[in-house]
Amino acid sequence: MDMEYCSENPSANLTVKKIRGKPSPSPLSLSKENRPRERLIRSGPQSLSDQDLLSIILVSGIQGKNVSLLARELLYKLDTEKEIPAVSELCRLSGLGESKACTVAAMLEFGRRKWASGQRIRQPADIFNLIRHYADRRQEKFLCLSLNGAHEVLAVRIVTIGLVNRTIIHPREVFADPILDRASAIAVAHNHPSGNLQPSGEDSKITERLRASADILGLNFLDHLIFSETLYFSFRQEGLIDDAQKGTQEDNGKNPIKIAW
Repeated sequence: MDMEYCSENPSANLTVKKIRGKPSPSPLSLSKENRPRERLIRSGPQSLSDQDLLSIILVSGIQGKNVSLLARELLYKLDTEKEIPAVSELCRLSGLGESKACTVAAMLEFGRRKWASGQRIRQPADIFNLIRHYADRRQEKFLCLSLNGAHEVLAVRIVTIGLVNRTIIHPREVFADPILDRASAIAVAHNHPSGNLQPSGEDSKITERLRASADILGLNFLDHLIFSETLYFSFRQEGLIDDAQKGTQEDNGKNPIKIAW
């Protein structure tokens, strides 16, 4: 039986110069069936990486920088931003003119309005489905979800970007934005580029530290997920998070929701 969470009742502005890693081939160099647009038509947008989705939105690159490389640099920049960048900031990226920058900014804002805010988190799988697209990053990324009292998503942010197999996190960095959001709960997650989902000793220590900090701040610490592209490990689901509250509540007077703390 799937575990359910219980709810209450009613970065730096960086100019990307160079990104290490494998070169990004132009979509035109791929066989037609393997190009992002054709794969989207055939298998749906959920089958594409974030970089592929951006390459479709950007349409084309510039001389000396194909659209895949431009999308890769844009993705890196967006990963380092806590909010949607201004058009003027996006235009600082070589190859991104005002027209394309406006398209990107409009796409991000529409997606935020339409789908990101208000999604309700009931169980670990809900968190995973919301952040799993970060799993293809080559570095660890530590994410924080701000949630209201009904566990509806207020914001999803990258808190830190680590090394290939390690990220360094401090509670003040995690809780700064949720406090400004007037959040009632948070959940955190980070990817393991190696694909090994077993938590390290450091993962367990930071989980307990964040839970204790949340208690002091009066916030519910919902969960900590370690995830890859297809699987996740939930500290809550594995019984590794202890909280004082126990029992059950009613979901707005309708369906009972299991309380995990």
